Amino acid sequence: MIVERVDFISVPVTDLERSTRFYGETLGLEQIGHGAWPEFQLGENVSLYLLDPTNIGRQFEGPHTSSIALRVADIEEARGELEAKGVEFAGETFDSGVCHMAFFADPDGNAIMLHRRYAPVE
Repeated sequence: MIVERVDFISVPVTDLERSTRFYGETLGLEQIGHGAWPEFQLGENVSLYLLDPTNIGRQFEGPHTSSIALRVADIEEARGELEAKGVEFAGETFDSGVCHMAFFADPDGNAIMLHRRYAPVE
């Protein structure tokens, strides 16, 4: 099997309207899909769509706990913008030795991070 690319990431939510506002207004992501399947563009190659599991006969069983890494040009600037909009971060910005990361969550607890690599990939 040859994977050409990732088309989208699905994120389980309990309130599509609230989550659509968070991803569109708070995070400032470009909304490209509407209705029962709100979808947002993430850079050039992938999108994120919000999934209310009850729309496909399932239950919300909890948020994603592995972070969706949103690459930004300046972690502290982006973090400041989000904090001004009421987003609460989990701790200080983390320096891994190759990148900076700042962790937060959406209204349903889905893990998200601001990310910026500063060291070359080895």
